[in-house]
Amino acid sequence: MLPIALTRAELSTVLELYGSFRAVDPTGLDENPFFAAMRSSMEQTFGIPRYRPDEQLHDEIEAMLTDFSNDLGSRALGVVDATPAHHRTLYLFLITCRGYYVTPQVRFEPDADAVETLYDIYDRVAQQDVYLKHPSSVLE
Repeated sequence: MLPIALTRAELSTVLELYGSFRAVDPTGLDENPFFAAMRSSMEQTFGIPRYRPDEQLHDEIEAMLTDFSNDLGSRALGVVDATPAHHRTLYLFLITCRGYYVTPQVRFEPDADAVETLYDIYDRVAQQDVYLKHPSSVLE
């Protein structure tokens, strides 16, 4: 685990950023009628399920933010336990935000302060020492 201090305001800012991030369709599958027709034809012909490559990342970010929210509870400030998976997810969230921003065909104009908050949280996780949440479980 990697303990970090997190405020309710920071979590709210990152949740808002995630809302705008989730609305982005980097593949164009949802907006392009040609892609939609092709996908439908592929599904009928080969039985391939609908899949967007960013769905797994969305699920991971949502799970991480839910974990942080649960750890914080209703307090304005608290210590959040970030796992190595959370660390990886924060990193992917950051670089994907940057990728969406610099890609000309994707409309993603995030609030600069929100991205800075996300980077600050990532930096805090990266600077922490790992500890065992339940040290007695090592012997089991």
